[in-house]
This record gives sequence, C-alpha cells and structure tokens, in this order.
Amino acid sequence: MMQLQPITLEIIWSILRDEVTDEQVNELVWQTLGYQWDENNQAWDLSHVSPEWQENYPEPPNFIESRPATVKLTRSIPVENKQLLKEQLGFEGYTISELKPRLTRRATAANWLLSYLKDQGKLD
Repeated sequence: MMQLQPITLEIIWSILRDEVTDEQVNELVWQTLGYQWDENNQAWDLSHVSPEWQENYPEPPNFIESRPATVKLTRSIPVENKQLLKEQLGFEGYTISELKPRLTRRATAANWLLSYLKDQGKLD
C-alpha cells in the first residue's frame, strides 16, 4: 500500500473528476475504515476495523468493482451526512450520459470520505 495523502476537499474533487486512480480511491476509503497493511506479517491488520466490516470483509474490498461493498459503504454513512457532496461541495451529480456504475461508486466513496472528515471535526 502506498503512502497516502491527507484527505482534503481537493482530493475529494479529484475523485469526482476521475483524476485519481480507482486504487487510490480504494486506499483512501480503506484507511478511513481502519485497514492497515502490516509489512512484517504481510497481512492486513484489522485491529482498527469495526467488527461489521471485519466480518464481511477480512480483506479490504474493491469499492469500485464491488456493488455489495459500495452498498454497505452507503448504508454506513450517517443520514445527516448523506447530502454532503451537494451541501459542502455544491456537487450536483453526474449527467445522464455520465451515469456509469464506476463513477457513481466513486461518488459514494467521495461522500464517505466527506462524512469521515465531518465526523473527525475537519469540516466546517
């Protein structure tokens, strides 16, 4: 796993604009869920991952390719944070021609990351 950048609004916009790789998106979400790669054991350290994620995903899922994992991610966003893309960023969504599972899953990841920032007290 690569060294990750701090999660910022610019990174979240980069996700929405498809300017960062799917792998980078996944790694950012994994980081916020608590997944950490243990170089010494060559295995995932789950000690910071919540039990409901550990049970279903003992290895971090590919959120861009896995609909069930993305649905679980969506459901884990608190109700009061579901509209953060619109409220915080003014993001109106994608056009009809852009509506593809890959982009909508990236938007879900971006919303999850915004929710994480808000819950960490890093959003106004």
